[in-house]
Amino acid sequence: MEVLPDDCFAHILSMTSPRDVGKSSVISSIVRSMANSDIIWEKFLPPNYHEILSRLVSPLIYSSKKDLFLSLSKPLLIDQGKKMFSIEKSTGKICYMLSARELAIAWGSSPLYWSWKPLHSSSRFAEVAELRTIWWLEIKGSMDARMLSPRTIYGAYLIVKVADRAYGLDLLPSEVSVGVGNFKSEGSVYVRRPLKEKEERTRASSSRRDVKWPCKREDDWLEIELGSFFNEGGDDEVKMCLKEVKGVHLKGGLVVEGMEIRPISLGRAST
Repeated sequence: MEVLPDDCFAHILSMTSPRDVGKSSVISSIVRSMANSDIIWEKFLPPNYHEILSRLVSPLIYSSKKDLFLSLSKPLLIDQGKKMFSIEKSTGKICYMLSARELAIAWGSSPLYWSWKPLHSSSRFAEVAELRTIWWLEIKGSMDARMLSPRTIYGAYLIVKVADRAYGLDLLPSEVSVGVGNFKSEGSVYVRRPLKEKEERTRASSSRRDVKWPCKREDDWLEIELGSFFNEGGDDEVKMCLKEVKGVHLKGGLVVEGMEIRPISLGRAST
């Protein structure tokens, strides 16, 4: 290793991943020095990172490209606080979250059906949307696929909470979908997990075995899986949707924070 020119070894490290560079830095002090090189960490940053920096709500102060990478691996508000951007620390893949204000919510502008309010104690955005009462539930989101990492499998998730006064959210499953170009992923999910004694009856009466439930996150929000897709890196639009429009019953108490699009691995199981 000592006989390799520094720039040659740095090039080899830049062809790996942030996780691999971190592991290799414990080999020796020479490798550690090269593993902190701006040349290497520049390769792991998104190609458009200068544009991302210009869209940040709060400017970043960093001392090196590695420092910048680590700062961007934490979710940061961009675009007047309506979106969140981050990169996956182990791979450098791009992640986005669209706030509720960036979504197309049916009748979302009507105070009869939806209310907009801050949740400073738990939400990352200035405000969230809370469903008052409605029978036609439809929430859509979209983004340019070029904003994401190419040649990457992504999952899309609706981030929500269920208020104590919620009702009508566990009677019928909602239809979920993610579409990119000619590809479309579809499925079904219950927005609210039924009570224990009701869950088995719900499962038994469901006509689809692939109906899913929300999953609890570390931040105490729930995420509803909308689907997954392979991003080839073209100029297609990613279209995401959750809707329950077949039932005629009223629904209320759903709190919507936004939609998250993040990389997933082939070995990651769905819950």
